[in-house]
Amino acid sequence: MDDNFALYIHWPFCVTKCPYCDFNSHTFNHIDHDVWEKSLLLELKYFGQKTAGRTLTSVFFGGGTPSLMKPSVTAKILDALCNYWNVKSDIEVSLEANPTSVEIKKFKGFRKAGINRISIGIQSFENESLKFLGRQHSGSDAKKAIQIAAKVFSRYSFDLIYALPNQTKNNWIKELKNALQLVGEHISLYQLNIESGTVFKKNNIRLPNNDLLAELYESTQETMDAYKMPCYEISNHSVAGAECRHNLTYWQGGDYIGIGPGAHGRLTINNQLLAFHQIHNPQSWIKAIQKNGHGTAKSRHITVKTRSEELIMMGLRTCEGINLKRFKKQTNKNLTDYINEEQLRHLIKNRFLKKTNLNIYATLSGRMCLNSVLKLLLI
Repeated sequence: MDDNFALYIHWPFCVTKCPYCDFNSHTFNHIDHDVWEKSLLLELKYFGQKTAGRTLTSVFFGGGTPSLMKPSVTAKILDALCNYWNVKSDIEVSLEANPTSVEIKKFKGFRKAGINRISIGIQSFENESLKFLGRQHSGSDAKKAIQIAAKVFSRYSFDLIYALPNQTKNNWIKELKNALQLVGEHISLYQLNIESGTVFKKNNIRLPNNDLLAELYESTQETMDAYKMPCYEISNHSVAGAECRHNLTYWQGGDYIGIGPGAHGRLTINNQLLAFHQIHNPQSWIKAIQKNGHGTAKSRHITVKTRSEELIMMGLRTCEGINLKRFKKQTNKNLTDYINEEQLRHLIKNRFLKKTNLNIYATLSGRMCLNSVLKLLLI
């Protein structure tokens, strides 16, 4: 068993709920930061005692809007890590932020607490698009937030959402090229999805047709390749060596702990892979913490078949693809035990997949229709 693992911490609060968001996020009137600090530390202790002595490689504060958290709470959590684990000297510690909660004083507080990578939810620089997406900031606010992040942190990233209704390819590429003038070493570019339970779903918002979606994705890849920031995962781009190490843990099938309401994790304990899911509702989670010291709603054993399917699905999202040696180490099985080899040959022949002695990966054409590729490939 590889003793390296990652830690995810969920902060469930936002100022407003975006109409496209299906994450576990909640608006609030008042946050008792002392209660949340104590609760997060108790759940950290619970999992820390289960995994004591292992090596922690990355931490990610997600949400919600974790930049609404007091930096002092962040500092207490990060200070507690070495009570349980070996913490790598070059550990990556990321925190998500919204432009509306960005101020240089607070960013300096997060940096002092131990945050060394910031990820800002810009989503767009166009005011009309921001209004449609339910964002509370303007295009100028977005630029200011990035400029502040660049001054305070050596590593920063920001997100953009494209493929909005009525968005043309020319308008999107123009916005992307303007955004690249502000980019550092990493950027995430997501096509809009209409998720169940969201305001957009209830309002029957329609996406561009499939042909335009494919054209938008292809032109995005061409633009980023020309800028020398190719994708390392379907929606994530970076210069070489600046990939988000925390997210790579997920995509490469590594172990990770999730604490906070609605968080989930994958942990190898006694040579068995277990999935943990924390209680979704924030107040119910706090009550469980006060009663039990943790807010785990359920845990279950992950079968080798399920594990293998996850590794295939996640691996093909990355440009590295499925590392055959890693797959064998993680499952004690060969990849061919879980895929249709005839369909694999068909997908390679038609240039949706490529195979080397080291890995199998999706081409640009394959990434553009990955769900269909997986449907053919998986047994």
